[in-house]
Amino acid sequence: MRTYKQLTREQRYQIYALLKMGHSRTEIAEVIGVHKATVSRELGRNHGQRGYRPKQAHWLATSRRRRAKRRIQVETWALIESLIHRDWSPEQVSGWLKKNKDIQVSHEWIYQHILADKRNGGDLYRHLRCQKKRRKRYGGYDQRGILPDRVSIDERPTVVEERQRLGDWEVDTLVGKGRNHAIVNLTERKSRLALLGKVSHRTAQAVTDVIIALLSPLTDLIHSLTSDNGKEFALHQQIAQQLESAFYFAHPYAAWERGTNENMNGLLRQYFPKNCDFTTITSEEINLAMYNLNTRPRKCLDFKTPFEVFLEQSVALRS
Repeated sequence: MRTYKQLTREQRYQIYALLKMGHSRTEIAEVIGVHKATVSRELGRNHGQRGYRPKQAHWLATSRRRRAKRRIQVETWALIESLIHRDWSPEQVSGWLKKNKDIQVSHEWIYQHILADKRNGGDLYRHLRCQKKRRKRYGGYDQRGILPDRVSIDERPTVVEERQRLGDWEVDTLVGKGRNHAIVNLTERKSRLALLGKVSHRTAQAVTDVIIALLSPLTDLIHSLTSDNGKEFALHQQIAQQLESAFYFAHPYAAWERGTNENMNGLLRQYFPKNCDFTTITSEEINLAMYNLNTRPRKCLDFKTPFEVFLEQSVALRS
């Protein structure tokens, strides 16, 4: 794939000489080693009243680049960098600036700024989310057994799938090195709000206690919970009874049926990688990650934050 590069002063003098000799734009492009569209763009943008002159053309082009670089104020870049340090993605920063500050900076431009910062020894790139390697899962049946009295996601009301109301939660556990300590992740489907809690043992009773503790203050905003078939959710009936909600189970190996939760797990890995020793994670670190994720604007929420959407919806329901 061709990439566009700025013409040099020497190439502009070549263009001028070849034009005088009567060569076509296609022929000029072949001689100086660029695409013919580059030559056409050059002749269209950098000619003066006396036609195309290389010295004037070079001055026009460099002046335009200097003006373009000055379009974004230093204060704006400082704000962008502060948001990147809060682990916002370039797309989230771009969308939020446009929506809330009436400032237009493309996410690609922000990426370029981050890469330039990295070349200069900066650390902005460390706040970009890494891509996970996906591993194919083999096997067509659930080897962990079937939990008693489980209710299939097939029986879940369609209103949950459509995200029409507040109060439908997805739940999962995120494990670290050694697979003992874990983080319980509750994600609300409509607002994408996340509630996090740590367990020192991934037992059914420990996970149940954390789920109830996290959701008890929101009992009027709980309609359903959906989980995978992990044995840590064996006490699902106790959870449903305590929170007065329905509890559903996705099909085995159907992570897409809990897409909101799976996406949040991916975001959490930025803070707690797979090789991280969860025994060293403090409550303060978990609360900071939860705060950062809930106050980060989302494209799917029209660049509002999960906290904003949850608060707006909950106030509307209670008024």
